[in-house]
Amino acid sequence: MIVAFSVSPSGVGPDGAAGEDGSVSEAVAAAVRVVRESGLPHETSSMFTSVEGEWDEVMDVVRRATEAAGRYGSRVSLVLKADIRPGHTGQMQAKVARVEERLRH
Repeated sequence: MIVAFSVSPSGVGPDGAAGEDGSVSEAVAAAVRVVRESGLPHETSSMFTSVEGEWDEVMDVVRRATEAAGRYGSRVSLVLKADIRPGHTGQMQAKVARVEERLRH
């Protein structure tokens, strides 16, 4: 499966104060660090991080990444989209390659 997800904390931060500029980059970096350390195939863009693997391992990474971001606020928002296709791996690049091939014709 491939899961594209985005996490963002809100509310007060770990020191009891809201961020001055509204940036959540530190919290997002903490979440992305969890994904990168998982060893699963992944990609990060300006809006989402995608991770590929088996259901249990992917959902565990999403849970831990959400918890990591959640340490930067009193609540956290999670947006998740999943492509569940049992028996298929390497699809993050393969799906894009198929579209690029169509665009060349």
